[in-house]
Parts: sequence; C-alpha cells; structure tokens
Amino acid sequence: MNISLRAIAVAAMMTVGSLSGAAVYAQENPMVGGAAMFADKNIIENAVNSADHTTLVAAVKAAGLVDALSGPGPFTVLAPTNEAFAALPAGTVDTLLKPENKEMLATILKCHVIAAKALSTDIMSMAKADGGKHVVDTLGGCKLTLEATDKGVTVTDENGTVAHVTIADVLQSNGVIHVIDAVLTPKAAK
Repeated sequence: MNISLRAIAVAAMMTVGSLSGAAVYAQENPMVGGAAMFADKNIIENAVNSADHTTLVAAVKAAGLVDALSGPGPFTVLAPTNEAFAALPAGTVDTLLKPENKEMLATILKCHVIAAKALSTDIMSMAKADGGKHVVDTLGGCKLTLEATDKGVTVTDENGTVAHVTIADVLQSNGVIHVIDAVLTPKAAK
C-alpha cells in the first residue's frame, strides 16, 4: 500500500513539474527592440518598451488607436520596425503624423491589425490549407496575403509590398505581435 501511495505521489509531482515547466515555456517571449515582452501585458504596454518600434508607437498615439489596441482583442498585430518606416519615401512619416492626416494614418495602421489571434503555426496551417497562400481581412479594410515558406512567413499587401516576419509569436494578453520589415498600405487609388 505504501508503494502505491508513493508511486501516486511521485507521478503527481512529475505531472505538476511538467505542467509548471510547460507554463513557463508558454510564457517565454522573444526580446523585441532590446526589451523583454511579457505575455501578461497588452500590445501597447509591450510595444512602448521596444526601441525598434518608437515610430510605430508614435503613429499609434497620433492616430488615436492606443485605447483600441489596449482593449481585450484578440488581435494579431504586424508591427513594422523603425527601419521599415524609414524605408518609406522621404517625408512620408512626417506627413502622416500631422493632425490633418489622422484618419489616413489610422487606416494604414489598422491594415496591420487582424481581428484574431494568429500564431505563426496558425498562419502556416491556413496557408497550407489554401494551397500555399491565405488571404485575411484587416481592421483597416485591407486584404493581406499570408504565405508560409521554408524561409518563413511573408505578408503581401494589395499594392504588392512584401513584408517578412522577422520575429514571430510575441504573445500579448490581448493577442500576438509579429514583427515585420515593411509598412503595409491600403490599395492604391486608381
């Protein structure tokens, strides 16, 4: 009888140990912009700490989207780096940050937000199920094409701009962030 109780106790301890190890692993996040990202903080609480996303944070503030992206979600945010914004034509960011361009800026930023939590494994599964590419709608009304290859995940906007996911699966309390290397835009007017 003692042997049975001891075996149950050991099995229980092993199970608890495995579960606590899994919980710790599930909460691990990559560093982004030199800052730790915490799965128990929301998108805005984490983004403000990334040195690589100061332009994005300034744009979110200027567009009046802080409260929305602090909300419950779930959201998948494709977060362009400062370098991605810097690659836009000269003066573009300054022009977008002007108060009179708030609506246009908000639309562009919402083209980087999907109203669901999509981890890279989800994106790969959706793309595979759709023959290699999967189209998603964003909160900004844009259609983005997600593609998973052996080199990683890419996102293509309606204008043909291709962004590469450089850091995937940064878990947030209200969704997930994927860091990208280009700014996505709405379909160009004809």
